[in-house]
Amino acid sequence: MTVRSHVDTFADRTVVQVPEDGPLPAVDGPVAWRIDAHDWNDSTGDAVLSPGFQAAFARFLDRADEAGEAVEALVVGSWGYAAFNYAPIAQLCDAAERLPHLEALFLGDIVSEECEISWMKVGDVSPLLTAYPALEVLRVRGGEDFGFSPVRHEGLRRLEVQSGGLAPDFVRAVLDSELPALEELELWLGTPEYGGDTTVDDLTPLLAGDLFPELRRLALRNAEIADDLAEALASAPVVRRLAALDLSLGTLGDRGALALAGGQPLTHLGKLDLHHHYVSEETVTAVKAALPGVWVDLSDPQEEDEDDGEAYRYTAVSE
Repeated sequence: MTVRSHVDTFADRTVVQVPEDGPLPAVDGPVAWRIDAHDWNDSTGDAVLSPGFQAAFARFLDRADEAGEAVEALVVGSWGYAAFNYAPIAQLCDAAERLPHLEALFLGDIVSEECEISWMKVGDVSPLLTAYPALEVLRVRGGEDFGFSPVRHEGLRRLEVQSGGLAPDFVRAVLDSELPALEELELWLGTPEYGGDTTVDDLTPLLAGDLFPELRRLALRNAEIADDLAEALASAPVVRRLAALDLSLGTLGDRGALALAGGQPLTHLGKLDLHHHYVSEETVTAVKAALPGVWVDLSDPQEEDEDDGEAYRYTAVSE
């Protein structure tokens, strides 16, 4: 499966598309403005920024100034053609003084028809946190040249990283960051075929419970190593202070599901999200029975493919 639809809401706000021309539409209350400039023309080749997006974003800033619109949330879609043009991180950082109220940013609301997730050229996204000290929510999506550097940010509450394959260096840089207010961490680990070589060992500092003192939701999603993660989480200290645990969109099977059900108590959780899985019906029943009072999502069961006697499982988002 691939990403097939743009977001309708982001950071508890309705998403409103910025028109190509004319003033911004009238809105009733806070919204998340969505801006894109999709261009299939590859003549610029590996340009740092798409000229079309640069112009569209500059127009948006001017119109927001004229309307006196305080931009609190921003969704960035196609930045030219994301397989050829890098994400507009520098332009977004340069605009920080004109967006002093920005609390939520989604970089990469791009569907597969526009660009496959593994092709999206992004770059190092951590400068966005340095540029926007008031940011509370950062969601980023990407694949190629997708990077992160250790950073300190006092106010970030939610960090979501969506990828078909998240490299160990990216994960380690996130874990090396100082994010004292972080309540929700979501990492789409993906598959090795798309650079997702992260292992359970790379996540050891996180699982030990020593990082991010305010963390209450941990989502290690879209992971080919879902069974290994579940076995590690069955005894991981970090789980004891969580309200929600999410291993959805991955390749979880009976081994991982039974490890969770038979490991440390999970009845303190409000939600255990395991949807898109390869768990048998018998084990689904056993897991739910072991966790009374917990909202366990085991919807969207998958079936293994078999080729030449070997079984294959697939994450929900890869290509």
